[in-house]
Amino acid sequence: MANDSEPGSPLGTDGDDQTTRQEALEVGRLLFAKECQFLTAAAQDGQLPNLGLPEIAFAGRSNVGKSSLVNALTGRKTLARTSHTPGRTQQLNFFGLGGRLVLVDLPGYGYARAAKTDVKRWTGLTRDYLKGRTELRRVCLLIDSRHGLKENDREIMSELDVAAVSYQVVLTKTDKLKASGLAAVLKSVETELAKRPAAHPEVAVTSSHKAKGIAELRAMLATLADPAPDR
Repeated sequence: MANDSEPGSPLGTDGDDQTTRQEALEVGRLLFAKECQFLTAAAQDGQLPNLGLPEIAFAGRSNVGKSSLVNALTGRKTLARTSHTPGRTQQLNFFGLGGRLVLVDLPGYGYARAAKTDVKRWTGLTRDYLKGRTELRRVCLLIDSRHGLKENDREIMSELDVAAVSYQVVLTKTDKLKASGLAAVLKSVETELAKRPAAHPEVAVTSSHKAKGIAELRAMLATLADPAPDR
């Protein structure tokens, strides 16, 4: 998603209005350059905050790169805690962006080095949040590009389809693949998403390590934020 010649370019193809493209990128850059700070965390239903702002949630398997992506989008290396240990994020973490948008870093699903009771608790909370949050504008469903869609990804997608919650697949760690391998994964994912009613049609192709596709994803997510206040 880094430019028009790469797979998954989200802001147009050759011949599109480049002025509009650059304007969208600038809107995204300005929004994500604003102050972003940790607001609160929720480990159970009663702790979910009422913030009154649009929310974008980042979901995916354990160690898929959710926290790294939040850090890359906001340009802050330590905003969301990253770890190589599966299951490190065990609560919903809410981050406020410029008073216009809230980013929600969700616990990963799948394998986790944690007690089964803890995994059950945060998995239930995450699924309840995804299906019943009125402020939720989109779920960014992160997929490790080296592995593609797995059955637990499809389970989440099916639940979001039933709940009519918009979600967008974000391929992560794409710097680990050759162009031909990435193109094959992208085609496979797009084919499957075409059959799903709540899926956003554009797949974001990213690498937090190389900052690939980050500017374009900022531009797409900026369209979901509250309008900027009049000066």
